[in-house]
Amino acid sequence: MMKSMNAVQTKSVMIQNLCVTCFNHCRYCLLSWDGKEVGTKWKRGVDLAERYIREIREARPQVNVSFSFGYSMEHPELKEAIQTLRRLGSPMSDFLQCDGMAMRDEQQCRELMRTLKETGIRHLNFTVYGPEEYHDRFAGRHGDFGLLLRMMRAAEEAGIPFSTGIPVTQENIKETDELIDTLKKAGSKKITLFIPHEEGRGKTMNPIRLQKKDLSFLSTESLQLLNRNLYRTESDWLKNPDTPKTNRLIILSLRADNIENYEKRDALSVLEEIEALDEEYYSSFPDFTELARLYGDEEGERLYRFRDLYHHYRSLYAIDHKLDIYDVTDERQSGSRRY
Repeated sequence: MMKSMNAVQTKSVMIQNLCVTCFNHCRYCLLSWDGKEVGTKWKRGVDLAERYIREIREARPQVNVSFSFGYSMEHPELKEAIQTLRRLGSPMSDFLQCDGMAMRDEQQCRELMRTLKETGIRHLNFTVYGPEEYHDRFAGRHGDFGLLLRMMRAAEEAGIPFSTGIPVTQENIKETDELIDTLKKAGSKKITLFIPHEEGRGKTMNPIRLQKKDLSFLSTESLQLLNRNLYRTESDWLKNPDTPKTNRLIILSLRADNIENYEKRDALSVLEEIEALDEEYYSSFPDFTELARLYGDEEGERLYRFRDLYHHYRSLYAIDHKLDIYDVTDERQSGSRRY
């Protein structure tokens, strides 16, 4: 074991079932979608989630526990799925991420939004990667940009507020001002610029990671949509590193390859097992200061969240030291996220 950190507390548990198809194949995908669902059957997953939620709430009432599904929201029985989410106390029963959904024409988008309105959805979010041609190529599906705009228009007609996120890179930064104007005209109530992480397929984005000099391509107004307290240069983080994270989200992923095992066990034993994996993972690496000494660039101008820079250094260390360790940051499987 490399180190012991300040005591980390589990604040929340998310039970997830990645059982629903995504219709995109994005270059930037946290879950590294490859066309195959890793989750278990829907009803089987819901039945186990209900029991686990009850057991965790009884044993650890201070821990927030919820249920979610993916890879996309394109559930074949979406209305029933949302009602299930609401019954299980999931934030997804109010907020939906509308990426990677099936192709729809204008009328079908209106029908979708009416359904969402009827089921009590209060907010939607869309991720847009750039102008139409670039977005479609990035998302791996022709026509996806047009679909997003149709859903936005339908959402506005239905009275469902929505926001949009734009991952900015060296490839799309010059077109971002124009894209922001397009999204404002489409009715987006909030637009956020963010810098892609390296998790999942995000690691392929590192060669085009935004640098400080690239911000000059944004207008003053657009620049305000990027949180510069959150996204700083590597050199800035090395001078003023963030404090160690002591809160933890446990992700309990119901998969075809673990569901039988999980069904035989109580929720607390599974939760404690994942917490132990979290502790083993983080104790296998030096702390940020030592990793920065090994891999940091004191003149580095690439922009990161602190969490992402820490992850970047850990990835380099794991390669250099040939670490064979369970990766709790791989969100396709049971693991954790510290915050």
